[in-house]
Amino acid sequence: MDERRQFSRILFNTTANLNQGENMWATKIHDLSLNGALIDKPMDFEPKEGTITLGFSLPDSDIELRMEATLVYSTERLLGLKCFHIDVDSISHLRRMLELNLGDASLLNRELANFIDAHDKPTLD
Repeated sequence: MDERRQFSRILFNTTANLNQGENMWATKIHDLSLNGALIDKPMDFEPKEGTITLGFSLPDSDIELRMEATLVYSTERLLGLKCFHIDVDSISHLRRMLELNLGDASLLNRELANFIDAHDKPTLD
């Protein structure tokens, strides 16, 4: 099988919330990377086009992470989200979680550089 992932994923089993406009759905995260997440598809999930915000707390902590994402994958049970914006505090905590779970700081530093490069493009206003 051809492995095309650019970002390492870690298993991360926790509850989370999806928000889009006035809509909010409870979900569960299966895995995380710097570039997104694989989550359970909520039963009543009916998104509109546009940004979806994924928010969750670290277990046994008051630290909350949030990422703005787009839906890139959907099945009956799962959703794949691609992160296009994450605040500095959230990415710092996510990076540390990945570093602890991957055990390879040099790999993570390369992935972080790739993430910044891919997301640091100027936008037209």
